[in-house]
Amino acid sequence: MPDGNRQPHPCPQFRRRRWTPLDGAWDFALDPDGAWATPAEVRWDRTIRVPFAPETAASGVADAGFYRRCWYRRRVPVPPPAAGERHLLHFGAVDYEAAVWANGSLVATHRGGYTPFAADVSAAAAAGEVEVVVRADDDPHDLAKPRGKQDWQLHPHSIWYPRCTGVWQPVWLEPVPATRLGKVRWTPTLERWELGLEAVVAADGPPPDDLRLRVVLTAGPLLLADDTYRVVAGEVHRRIALSDPGIDDYRNELLWSPERPTLIDAHLQLLAPDGRVADEAWSYTALRSVAVQGDRFVLNGRPLTLRLVLDQGYWPGTGQTAPDDAALRRDVELAKAMGFNGVRKHQKIEDPRYLYWADALGLLVWEEMPSAYRFNAASVERLTAEWAAVIDRDRSHPCVAAWVPFNESWGVPDLPDSPAQRNYVRALYHLTKTLDPTRPVVGNDGWESVATDVIGIHDYDDQLSRIATRYGAVDDLPRLFRRERPGGRMLVLGEGQPHPDHPVVLTEFGGIAFSPEQGSWGYSRAASAEAFADRYARLMAVVRALPVLAGFCYTQFADTYQEANGLLTADRVPKFPLEAIARATRGPVTAQEHGQEQIWRDEVMSRQRRPGPDGA
Repeated sequence: MPDGNRQPHPCPQFRRRRWTPLDGAWDFALDPDGAWATPAEVRWDRTIRVPFAPETAASGVADAGFYRRCWYRRRVPVPPPAAGERHLLHFGAVDYEAAVWANGSLVATHRGGYTPFAADVSAAAAAGEVEVVVRADDDPHDLAKPRGKQDWQLHPHSIWYPRCTGVWQPVWLEPVPATRLGKVRWTPTLERWELGLEAVVAADGPPPDDLRLRVVLTAGPLLLADDTYRVVAGEVHRRIALSDPGIDDYRNELLWSPERPTLIDAHLQLLAPDGRVADEAWSYTALRSVAVQGDRFVLNGRPLTLRLVLDQGYWPGTGQTAPDDAALRRDVELAKAMGFNGVRKHQKIEDPRYLYWADALGLLVWEEMPSAYRFNAASVERLTAEWAAVIDRDRSHPCVAAWVPFNESWGVPDLPDSPAQRNYVRALYHLTKTLDPTRPVVGNDGWESVATDVIGIHDYDDQLSRIATRYGAVDDLPRLFRRERPGGRMLVLGEGQPHPDHPVVLTEFGGIAFSPEQGSWGYSRAASAEAFADRYARLMAVVRALPVLAGFCYTQFADTYQEANGLLTADRVPKFPLEAIARATRGPVTAQEHGQEQIWRDEVMSRQRRPGPDGA
């Protein structure tokens, strides 16, 4: 796609040729008590570097204290719009509630710290310059909003991290026609070898009659489709059937997988009644399916053992915002280099550019909703609305392989005794399946499963013999669900749910800390890099051999603030060689490696039959 900007488009699945990035220096003011209500009241006393949150060093503000509100201002030169043209101001994410003014007029409000929105600033653009002011409200003590790992205490404690306030994803300006493409969604259907397309036309008034949409699909040099469809009632809903190559060798070349991440590029043109191109955009999709069959996770109709790593998505100095696009790509590359075929993005909705690199390089992503920590009417309404918006934003990404609305009963702390909370989990499970019926949903990851497609278990036991005993009997799942409580919680909450038929995935385990930093912690600790490498290899040798498991998710990708249980340091340096990490993650290749793993497993099994510490 022709593009005059050097930096990549912030919305990779819906790109236009013309757009102007607005990251960089903005005027800024902190409003700790939320005393100012309008731009006229603000006393601008500093600048900030967008899109970094004011808590971070990269922002230039570096204030990690408590404040309820902050303000942004920037004057943007804008050429007067052409006849019928509109100017849209896009925000990738503003935490938590935003109000936007253009030349003194309120043009947009938005609630939700992880989802995008846009403001129409066309009226202000007629002046040739737009003064944009953004008010961001984010009560640091509010536990009834989705906040994920953002701490409510002044300093990070336990497993919570510094807060993220205000603008933390890119801002950009985009000129668009009055009648334009508004949204595009893709749904692959592998059994019919087709791609579902939903396109919505946006217009300031009733769209013209006889609009048509041209769709050109290519995979590399291969033309897959060149079709034109009539726009009906402002929308196009079509199933684009592709020519099925028939033989697996040829089919596999077009299918998306971590090993072969084939993307299908899409060029979309909205055609006016006279045939001219009224609007155009570029997108992409892929042919692939994800599902659960019996006790296995299935990709493209074949069982796949999940090898995931827990990824918090924080960086030193920049917090939840990646330093740049190269850092997002590097994180995907490192996860793959360590032998993982996927990540569980933990308590964070990641930048779409990360999902692009996971799509392009081949990495599965379990997408998890950041938790609220209270159960009341406000938290239910807020989380439900934002979760629906998250699914709408990301459901076309091939890499997204599962949705996780709840983690460890956070926000629903009384599930065993509260019918209302159980109904809430069921409601979010079924809502997710309604909005996207094509992916598995993990209703409440960790324990206390109520409604789910996958039973996720969190177990940080560092005694290998206990891990081997707990998950070693494939025909004894009822005992596992009834008696074992690795997190001190029941694993399932029955009520007719056929859990024994579901895949079981160890979705958090390990958490071995190795760091010289004072005050750092993990779920257990290694004294040296050599001891860490040995413990990781022995643990993975046992976990990979457990027949009950359909996969695993190791804790965690990188050190994050006080948590030192990463395979990488916070600045992404491996704690022992990447090749050794990958070998332990994927499993042995040579006969010698197989033999060593068998020795380790035999040692674990022998410890099951005698008392005393495991020593693993």
